[in-house]
Amino acid sequence: MVSTHTHIAGFSFDNCLMNAAGVACMTKEELAAVKDSAAGTFVTKTATLEFRQGNPEPRYRDVSLGSINSMGLPNNGLDYYLDYLLELQESEPNRTFFLSLVGMSPEETHTILKKVQASDFKGITELNLSCPNVPGKPQIAYDFETTDKLLAEVFAYFKKPLGIKLPPYFDIVHFDQAAAIFNNYPLKFVNCVNSIGNGLYIEDESVVIRPKNGFGGIGGQYIKPTALANVHAFYQRLKPEIQIIGTGGVLTGRDAFEHILCGASMVQVGTTLHKEGVAAFERITAELKAIMEEKGYESLEDFRGKLKYIEG
Repeated sequence: MVSTHTHIAGFSFDNCLMNAAGVACMTKEELAAVKDSAAGTFVTKTATLEFRQGNPEPRYRDVSLGSINSMGLPNNGLDYYLDYLLELQESEPNRTFFLSLVGMSPEETHTILKKVQASDFKGITELNLSCPNVPGKPQIAYDFETTDKLLAEVFAYFKKPLGIKLPPYFDIVHFDQAAAIFNNYPLKFVNCVNSIGNGLYIEDESVVIRPKNGFGGIGGQYIKPTALANVHAFYQRLKPEIQIIGTGGVLTGRDAFEHILCGASMVQVGTTLHKEGVAAFERITAELKAIMEEKGYESLEDFRGKLKYIEG
């Protein structure tokens, strides 16, 4: 019997597929639709301490091979998502969900995480170190010194399961340097990757989104090779107890298969989910299972991380 069952951060999930933070997760209604779909779980919209309107519209556009966005972290605030997750813990105690968080400053990050630590939340927390679309705010994970300092401070008090969402890295030495930092901490996972920051898409002599004069994060098929490289690079470098969530360019079951082949334990779907809706989870799962059956794989562990190289 072919199964897409997986484990991450000590929790079990019936399916390795879930949404990517930012898509189908702004409201409780959207989260419930993902929860009740073929997805194994959901992650909330990346929450700041307070409600954020985000960047002016138009700020998202589906394009031929993916998407471009400069959302600016619109969300309903930490309490909105935390309260919903606490409700679900009562009504669906056998399921585990992800809470995505980000602070607009190190101080706010600590305020948010301390609130989660003090709460009764029993799920998995994802700290977003990679939002490329907030004007005036750099991506923390590109600053290794700041990342190291922040993680040291966070793990001094945060004892619940925690992972981090990362931007794409493009240089081998950056994989080495980042992994050396992450291996010093009790991270449960890294999520590779957020959108490729500050791309530009043009139609009829004009940009297609308003913020930052059209510059935005690129997602979808455009970024799959970059996402796979990041998944595999960190799979090779991180200690085994730090697992990997693969995100980027998952349109088909084959794409999900490749993320797992590169080392991912779970796979998130973003642009395709935005284009197709939650029915995409059932389709991609069926395609993934068909590939596994054809190759004689019964579980994800039969091929996870077993990417082949050309020798000689």
